[in-house]
Amino acid sequence: MEITITPAVTPQSGTLVLCVGDGGRLGPEARDLDRTLDGRISAAMAAWDKAGAKGKLFDIPAPSGTELKRIILAGLGAAGDINDTGMEALGANLVDGLNKRRDGQATVLLPERRGRFDSAHMAAHLAFGARLQSYRFDRYRTRLSDDKKPTLQSLDIALKGPASARRHFDRLSAIADGVFLTRDVVSEPPNVLYPESYAERLLDLRKDGCKVQVLDETALRKLGMHSLLGVAQGSARPGRVVIMEWHGAAKTQAPLAFIGKGVTFDTGGISLKPGPGMDMMKWDMGGSGTVVGLMRALARRKAKVNAVGIVGLVENMPDGNAQRPGDIVSSMSGQTIEILNTDAEGRLVLCDVLTYAQQKYKPALMVDLATLTGAILVALGAPYAGLFSNDDRLSGQLSRAGEAVEERVWRLPLSDAYDREIDSKVADVKNIAANRNAGSIVAAQFLQRFVDKGVPWAHLDIAAVAWSDKARPTVPSGATGWGVRLLDRLVADNYEK
Repeated sequence: MEITITPAVTPQSGTLVLCVGDGGRLGPEARDLDRTLDGRISAAMAAWDKAGAKGKLFDIPAPSGTELKRIILAGLGAAGDINDTGMEALGANLVDGLNKRRDGQATVLLPERRGRFDSAHMAAHLAFGARLQSYRFDRYRTRLSDDKKPTLQSLDIALKGPASARRHFDRLSAIADGVFLTRDVVSEPPNVLYPESYAERLLDLRKDGCKVQVLDETALRKLGMHSLLGVAQGSARPGRVVIMEWHGAAKTQAPLAFIGKGVTFDTGGISLKPGPGMDMMKWDMGGSGTVVGLMRALARRKAKVNAVGIVGLVENMPDGNAQRPGDIVSSMSGQTIEILNTDAEGRLVLCDVLTYAQQKYKPALMVDLATLTGAILVALGAPYAGLFSNDDRLSGQLSRAGEAVEERVWRLPLSDAYDREIDSKVADVKNIAANRNAGSIVAAQFLQRFVDKGVPWAHLDIAAVAWSDKARPTVPSGATGWGVRLLDRLVADNYEK
């Protein structure tokens, strides 16, 4: 679907969308059209009991005296209630509604101002929401019937002085590119996306201006990443670590480090998961998906920051060479780890990557993301991701960014009382506690043991938000792309010069 932002000219054909304030308030352009049509728009709107209600759509059949196919009234809501995410939701609702009406083209006519937002700001976010809603993952559906294919080919958003809106939308569209990359890699089946093929795909980020390096098993062994390699050893697919660098600021500026768990398929290893639902373990690499999407977004919008994204890619399988409960491995940090459950593998991948990030880059901060524990879904449900941090400032920044883009996080505690639960009698640390209590916190405590003193760090457990069985405006069912917008906002609001 093509989205264009054009000068405010009322179309003479096709579908016209008029944005209407609460109580059925028409903008100047809509009032002019209403007069041309002898008041038919206002007359039809009088029958709309939710006139102008936020996000609602109302059809007016094509009136005589015009070549228009139909007019759709789109509710903006009260002037004081308009915000970025509300306009994005409206754009998403429009795309969904136009496809359901089997329309191929539509023009949206925006008022010059609504509340504190001018038309340029509204147009950019409406277009952003429309683009996010247009995402589909149909590449493996060879017999998709026509009635299930989207019909909308072009959406024109018309306003006075469109240049500012175009500039704003270009930036937002770069973020959408990142969200789409995340959704794509998380949606891929595990026979297509595995550590080697995933790493190969990420080389494409070089076209965006990122520096990309792939570490194979020989390099990982030389670095001492035996914790990560222990997870990978049960699979015929060798493990990989991929490093993506974006340089958008002075060389002297320490980079922000974003680290992702990339378990491309998780059987649980020798601690085998139950069969039902195991097919969903293709998205156990969701944390890495967010990191690679973020790196694309930062690069394509030319973010004025230095950032490094590092993803640990493995497949957790139960063959005769697989890691066993009771094994002890040495991590890159030098700490030894007693393996008590091979299905607590994500933390074993992340700990080595955290160490690598600190030793190689001396980052200004680290944020890691992982579909780490089912316990976070029990604790928070689907509306929030779990946030754990050793730094109040970073935690607050993440919370505010999440509220702004409606990708919310909730901070949970870290303390010595939980940390003692992973003390081992035969090694430095064990990878699970003796019981199932506070499973998400215990996992975060494990990761914190690999964070150097003085390094601001946050861990986001995204097991409840990386995938959704239900669609909502701007977010499809399936891979959500959660976290790209959150982390981009974190960077933009706090770390770009």
